[in-house]
Amino acid sequence: MANSGIPTAKLRAWWAHQQWLDGGHRSSSPAEVLAATGWARSVGGAAPYLGLFARAGLDRAAVDAAVAALKVHELPSARGCTYVLPAADFALGLAAGAGTPESDVAMAAKHLGVSRDEIEKLCLAISQVLSEANPLEPPAIRAAVGDAIRGLGEQGRRRGRTTTLPIALGLLQSRGLIRRVPVNGRLDQQRYGYVSWDQPVHGSATELAERYFSWAAPASIKHFRWFTGFTAATAKAATTPLDLVEVPGTDLLLPAELQAEFDEFNTPTTPSYALVAGIDGLHLLHRDLSRLLDPADAERPSPSAKGGRSFGSETDPQSHLVVDRGRIVGIWEYDTEEGEIVHQLFVPPDDALRETVARTETFVRDQLGDARGFSLDSPVSRAPKIAAIRAASA
Repeated sequence: MANSGIPTAKLRAWWAHQQWLDGGHRSSSPAEVLAATGWARSVGGAAPYLGLFARAGLDRAAVDAAVAALKVHELPSARGCTYVLPAADFALGLAAGAGTPESDVAMAAKHLGVSRDEIEKLCLAISQVLSEANPLEPPAIRAAVGDAIRGLGEQGRRRGRTTTLPIALGLLQSRGLIRRVPVNGRLDQQRYGYVSWDQPVHGSATELAERYFSWAAPASIKHFRWFTGFTAATAKAATTPLDLVEVPGTDLLLPAELQAEFDEFNTPTTPSYALVAGIDGLHLLHRDLSRLLDPADAERPSPSAKGGRSFGSETDPQSHLVVDRGRIVGIWEYDTEEGEIVHQLFVPPDDALRETVARTETFVRDQLGDARGFSLDSPVSRAPKIAAIRAASA
């Protein structure tokens, strides 16, 4: 990423500022944070909680209450991936993800002998057994609709679909007719029930582009295409109506309304630390890890990578991140056995960094119990990584 005339430290600090990682938004609600900084990627791990805590000091109870009140919700959206969205973006998020379940239906028709008519009949059967108030988990849905669900045998298993039920559930979710509800109200697990819903689905590619560049700019068209899954032609058509200006000497674009603020922005001289997930929006909105790393840190061995890969050669971080004004200054994991954060720092710790680590450690221990990176992450599977981080820090 060339940045002729624009200091790397300024770009990083600006990204952190736009991501509300500079400590100035402690009274904000979950919906306000997500509307301003972008949808939070959720894969059954702690990322949404960690991101909201780092940006606004929000505890788990506040986040869970917002989920229960439908002020924020986890929905399939951009590229068909699940994100936690504010209510104002439910319609747009569903529209952004609508292509994925349609592709699933087309795959089933082409390779598994499942007609659209069969899927639509199953959708109708599911809709008739769901209510708004009492979530049904998949086993209960299967029992209620009976033969409307069909097994897909070995061919289906190879394509990740053992029955027609997930195909129908995905289609109904994309249409805003059902939503899935975490059985214990928490975002860091993947056991769900389903309820009926009546959520409009609408929004254009340009609306999504406008949202994206408000969260992530300066960003390139390549970055935007990663987030959306758009083709080059669709991305160009989506961004053409927007008033975007180039950052001199780069391929990065910035909304014209932010140009004066960006030009006048100065890199803070005081550190501003945060502990966030490896899939936090600071990284994942661009998915361009090297822009957040100093060259010397990029060459560090990645403690959990196979084959001695360096940290900078990874597409995504393999651990959670310690950041300071947009720069990655360390990695961390949570050791459930010891009840503590284990970290490898790239900078000498000062009092502010120690306090940030301690505050996050208390939050994870007392409110989350763990800081899983994703649904299949566990204390057992994480043990070698924790041992490697401890060894690298020794």
